[in-house]
Amino acid sequence: MDDIEIFLNRLFPEKEVYASLSKALGGEKIGSLDELRDYIDQHHGLSLKVYVSNEEISNKAVDEITGLLEKSAAEDKLELSIVVDEFLNLIDNEAHLTSQAKPRSLVHRDGDLHPAVHIWIIKRKDMGIYVLLQKRSHEKDINPDCYDVSAAGHVSQGEEFRSSAVRETAEELGLKIHGSKLELIGLHKFCSDNGSVHDHELRAVYLCREPLDTEHLKLQKSEVSEVCWAEVDEMLASMGTNDFQHCIDLTELQMIKKAVF
Repeated sequence: MDDIEIFLNRLFPEKEVYASLSKALGGEKIGSLDELRDYIDQHHGLSLKVYVSNEEISNKAVDEITGLLEKSAAEDKLELSIVVDEFLNLIDNEAHLTSQAKPRSLVHRDGDLHPAVHIWIIKRKDMGIYVLLQKRSHEKDINPDCYDVSAAGHVSQGEEFRSSAVRETAEELGLKIHGSKLELIGLHKFCSDNGSVHDHELRAVYLCREPLDTEHLKLQKSEVSEVCWAEVDEMLASMGTNDFQHCIDLTELQMIKKAVF
């Protein structure tokens, strides 16, 4: 029997938590813990994979539901797997951010279009434009040990693009940049299919031109192994060589040049 996938979102009020649960269970009317208990008693042998959003906040409905499911699994009434995951809002066909949220692992499995941010930290030197590159950690599931944009990440559910850019730069590099210092230079749709990972993103691309102290960065080791400066035109010339292992999008370098010159 295939697993029934259930999403329990800690940002949802009780009514919406149960509505999502009911939909996952085939539209059954389940609006309380007692109704869920009755459903389980009437449907022995269920195989459930439950995704719980990773916000560190209390949600009574989510906590009670997971508690009941764990108790039922211990009593051999059902098979249960619980996964705590980041939930992402999805992008619709008209490139609008929607309120529909889905676990990140399933977004990458199913190829759903979702929001992301890319932050390019730049400086002028000797008539050239230099960008700060990060080398992705070997622990990353996508493009490990490759040079990439200064900082990047997903827009978590309930977040805005700019606030996500501020957060990601602080988390990955230890740099606290005010949102007003980030210059939006465009939106860029990116698609990459790598085995079982189908990464389809709508990226907000930002420039940071402010002079920053990059000598004493606090790198997030699970994300970034090292950083370096690289001149844009030299990068463009070497992007097709084996000496430069990267996952940088040529379109974004062209966006930078257009914005700067």
